Amino acid sequence: MSDSVEKLNDFLPLSPDHNAARLTALKKLFPDLFSNDGRLNVDELKKIVDPALVSETERYDFRWYGKTASKREAFAPSRAALVYDRDRSMNPAKAGRNIIIEGENLEVLKLLSSSYRERIKCIYIDPPYNTGKDFVYSDRFAEGQRPYWEQTGVTEGGVKVDTNTDSDGRFHSNWLSMMHSRLLVARYLLKPDGVILLSIDDHEYQNLKRLMDEVFGEENMVATLIWEKGRKNDARFFSVGHEYLLVYAKDFQELKNKKTVWRQPMPGASEIWEQYLVLKEKHGGDFAAIEAELSTWFSGLTDKHPARKLSRYRRVDKYGPWRDRDISWPGGGGPRYDVIHPTTKKPCKVPADGWRFSKPEEMQRQIDLGLVEFRKDDTEPPFRKAHIKPVPDELLGDADESDEEAENEEEMATQVRGSYFYAQSQVAVKYLKKLMGGKLFPNPKDHREIAKLVDYVTNGANDDIILDFFAGSGTTAEAVIELNRTKGTNKQFILVQLPEFTGDKDAANKAGYKKISDLTIERIKRVITRVQKEAEGLLPNDAQRQFADGLGFKVFKLAKSRFPRVEFAPDPDKTEPENIELLKRYIRDKEATFHIQWEREMVLDEVLLKNGFMLDYTLMPRPEFTKNEVFLAKDAHKESLICLDPNIAPETVDVFKTHPDQFFICLELALNTTKKWNLKHHLGDKLKAF
Repeated sequence: MSDSVEKLNDFLPLSPDHNAARLTALKKLFPDLFSNDGRLNVDELKKIVDPALVSETERYDFRWYGKTASKREAFAPSRAALVYDRDRSMNPAKAGRNIIIEGENLEVLKLLSSSYRERIKCIYIDPPYNTGKDFVYSDRFAEGQRPYWEQTGVTEGGVKVDTNTDSDGRFHSNWLSMMHSRLLVARYLLKPDGVILLSIDDHEYQNLKRLMDEVFGEENMVATLIWEKGRKNDARFFSVGHEYLLVYAKDFQELKNKKTVWRQPMPGASEIWEQYLVLKEKHGGDFAAIEAELSTWFSGLTDKHPARKLSRYRRVDKYGPWRDRDISWPGGGGPRYDVIHPTTKKPCKVPADGWRFSKPEEMQRQIDLGLVEFRKDDTEPPFRKAHIKPVPDELLGDADESDEEAENEEEMATQVRGSYFYAQSQVAVKYLKKLMGGKLFPNPKDHREIAKLVDYVTNGANDDIILDFFAGSGTTAEAVIELNRTKGTNKQFILVQLPEFTGDKDAANKAGYKKISDLTIERIKRVITRVQKEAEGLLPNDAQRQFADGLGFKVFKLAKSRFPRVEFAPDPDKTEPENIELLKRYIRDKEATFHIQWEREMVLDEVLLKNGFMLDYTLMPRPEFTKNEVFLAKDAHKESLICLDPNIAPETVDVFKTHPDQFFICLELALNTTKKWNLKHHLGDKLKAF
């Protein structure tokens, strides 16, 4: 009886056969089921079916105490809810998808995994570093047991801070388990061409790298960046002033398939491009006319103008302004083959160092793209074109990656970011201190640097969603706002922050911020207020004024479900039939008191989120339903009719005779057997009763 009450429905994946294509597809979906050598770990697959099928010691390639439990916790379903906090939101009508969520981030990620699956373009996280202090993530939010707040050591309102010291014996294990479960869930949220960036220091870099190789797949690693923040002259041996940024793609092959190229502009490049667009509008496809006016424009620039150094970009073709580049193999010793001149039909002279491309097929591909410019005859080698905006197809061939000319030449209009960058940490500290009126948060990240990184890996796209589930002081949200303000994009942010106590002696606590999440919310409010104040004197139709007026965000809190929870325990002294009757009575009592707990707006958020709706959904009353209050819920990806009345009228059921294509969500208790059968008959699997 007890087992039947506790049992959860399992969704069992089909066991793959020994076909290479199927194994490749399985690894793409679930890389954590494979060992580091690429082999399917059958025991890991069995655990999905039933963990009891596998009895083993922790012996996998990369193991630590608690790994199995952290994986099980990651994929356990959530019964929690997100509750809208109107009082702490700012301009909610203009929030769009900008959301700040206060709560334990593993549970929040689970709740987002239905609605936001494969809808997040970029994740940036700066997780707590494993220093032996301030370890606050307990991975215990289980309804039907002790409340969340009690499990974390305090009453509701804040989270107790524990320690994770070397003497604990599980110094690395505790931290790895915390990260493992969250990364497993976070991976599902990323778009197929999404990217995750993780800040980390020396303490756990090696372990985090191995963990990411397992969860995301080693083949999806993009780079490890080094962020130098300044020298510490009080260091005894070496000044360790840097941190790392691990960059992984959800699916590196997907980036290649989409011909994705990441580049950042050189100073002055955008001005040249804007001038080109003006001339293109004027002259259309007359490249000679565009070139003539572009040359005149360059001649009129002052020596201090940033575009002056890029004046070689005065030639124009269908891809825009370009300049010539060498077509020989870097370093010498390159391949030699015939390249036929299109006019003379004779082989062109081969450069002394050999051709830039290793195979004739790649050379021909570049020629077909229009990226090779031939001279008037075959007595001289042709040259390559370097465009002010990179041509994605150009960079997908077999060219040698060690092109020092391309990497080091100062005149490149766009450039790939290096793996090392310098940004002094004190700049961000001073900025946040000024914004908040005191030094309230230790070691904040520089929002300008995060904005640059987000812009770079999202390719300047307009409306991507950026997620940070270790939000801290809210740097990522300000980075997104700054990026939208300067680049005219419309990216949205989702922040998740634990309601961790700031500590009685902390400056933040004394300033009135009892929880870090309070500080997170207040920072973004101040940023928005500042942007709006700066735009006050602008005209209503000014782009910056419209941007400022459109800023806002919604706040949600992690909480217990608003629906009654089954907490029935069979009486061991009673028979099975007697316990069944007790269970029925328990359910009747729950149903009878359900309407007393009813808060429709809060329940709507919970129901729609768990049915795949994003939190920026809209509701519209449907007048054709006269006996029940029925709404059309709609977001960017789906729509459904929904009714939360405790009783569905027969007339409402009849309406669906003429609306068989509509999805309908309602309460299970609102339907008797006849109504449910009729709705099933009209709607089929489009009915969702809960």
